Amino acid sequence: MEYTMADATASTFKINVVGIPENETIPETFVFNDWGCTGDNKSPGLEWSGAPDGTKSFALTMYDPDAPTGSGFWHWILFNIPAGTTSIPENAAATGDLPMPTVQGRSDWGAPIYGGPVPPPGDKPHRYVFTLHALSVEALPLDDQASAAMVGFMVHQNKIASTTFTAYYGR
Repeated sequence: MEYTMADATASTFKINVVGIPENETIPETFVFNDWGCTGDNKSPGLEWSGAPDGTKSFALTMYDPDAPTGSGFWHWILFNIPAGTTSIPENAAATGDLPMPTVQGRSDWGAPIYGGPVPPPGDKPHRYVFTLHALSVEALPLDDQASAAMVGFMVHQNKIASTTFTAYYGR
């Protein structure tokens, strides 16, 4: 799946994933702790700036388009992040340290949780794409059990702009 930014905000709307070098390897701190991986499974901290005019909320996804599922794998979903927010602290998925009324959606792990990278052994390093969407609505009418597909549909219906950050992990 390819993501694009609205031309008017392409140079100003940016996201940074704290502690992960862009286009480099994801540190073990953020890697899953099961299925043969021994990471800490902490959600990374996020910082962003340059939200376009008219932004009323944000949504964030972490997606592995290289997962051997036929449809990729959604590792983390946040939505209804208030418009004035510019950061999320590290490990917020586990601690609940999210700005109200942010909703942590149901990832492909089957629950509203963060699950770090855990690609199959021997695969080439997978891409992990963090995408922050600026939305034209204050809230998506969904709860924490909405599927990634439903969140994605609602996000794309209300998106003003998006910005991405990609990092890799393989074993």
